[in-house]
Amino acid sequence: MFDAHVHIIDPRYPLIENEGYLPDPYVIADYRKRMERFDIRGGAVVSASFQGTDQTYLTAALAALGPGWVGVTRLHLDATDDDILELDRAGVRALRFNLKRAAADITEMTLQALRAHELVGWHVELYIDGQMLASLQPVISKLPALSIDHLGMSAEGLPYLLDLVDRGARVKATGFGRVEMDVADTLRRIHTVNPGALMFGSDLPGTRAGRPFDDADIDLICDVVGADLHAVLEDNAREFYRLPAVKRAVADPAPTMPRTDNPTVPIPRDELPGADATTRPLPVIER
Repeated sequence: MFDAHVHIIDPRYPLIENEGYLPDPYVIADYRKRMERFDIRGGAVVSASFQGTDQTYLTAALAALGPGWVGVTRLHLDATDDDILELDRAGVRALRFNLKRAAADITEMTLQALRAHELVGWHVELYIDGQMLASLQPVISKLPALSIDHLGMSAEGLPYLLDLVDRGARVKATGFGRVEMDVADTLRRIHTVNPGALMFGSDLPGTRAGRPFDDADIDLICDVVGADLHAVLEDNAREFYRLPAVKRAVADPAPTMPRTDNPTVPIPRDELPGADATTRPLPVIER
């Protein structure tokens, strides 16, 4: 499993109150204990609003977590090419546009994202209410690659989200306890448009969410995507973050495909089971 959305809150590094909120610590040991029943083989540590543009916590976390883990960061707009190259060497693979809780100059952020993509191939991850996607079309159209956090947050933004998915955007199957939508239906519609779009993430520790990640969230994803479970839980994200694919001892089941036969064609009577047996009349039932 690849956890594409994790927050590490380490009080040894700078933290900033956001809208009067400062989360409790949630260190790597806490995460590992919570997810010990799952076979976690990598993931993405995502910078949150209360971490500002501090990189020290992120580089320390990636070093401690080891191979298979990548970072998603917010950069100061004055960051140099050397800063970006250094973070890439540390394992950072994407920029986060936190447009829900950390307003910034979207034009300058876009220019920075284009520079980072040209330098090291980083993509952009949007934390945004889906209703804003349409108004950001001029910005989004300039980004070479992007993903959307938490299923786009709201049902009202789903048409815009599905349009982006159809054009190649990825969507994080995260934060089920913080969204305003029918999660199963939203997952199903995204998966129908592009089976390669969904990427699982726990969103732990789930700060400010109505409820944090629950093990049953995995069951829900499984019920929706069926044979594509490995892709959603791991493979799609590994490909997006440019990590090596996982080799499995047992081949994945083939994805569900539409039927090519005609299931409504009647079976000839002489091909029915027991067709060669003597036909017996039904017993008469007296009233």
